[in-house]
Amino acid sequence: MMIEGFVALYIFMLAAFTGYEVISKVPVILHTPLMSGSNFVHGIVLVGTMVALGQAETGLQQLIGFVAVILAAGNAVGGYVVTERMLEMFKSSKGAK
Repeated sequence: MMIEGFVALYIFMLAAFTGYEVISKVPVILHTPLMSGSNFVHGIVLVGTMVALGQAETGLQQLIGFVAVILAAGNAVGGYVVTERMLEMFKSSKGAK
């Protein structure tokens, strides 16, 4: 049981490091298209947290799963809101007249 926790922590740390390295090397001009693509990934994370919550057996596991679902949902919705605001900057003001 203890080994599984260390493996999960190792995978999390590896994923965080890899994500940081990949994103830090992306030019600023590509951030908007990448945000749209990452929103898809956030949706997958949300589904994963719901599956994990469905597999929870103890009260602590259910609480952690519930918090994970709330955070994942906020992350996905927030990503779409930010992407929409970024795309609004590229629309011309001629259509409003």
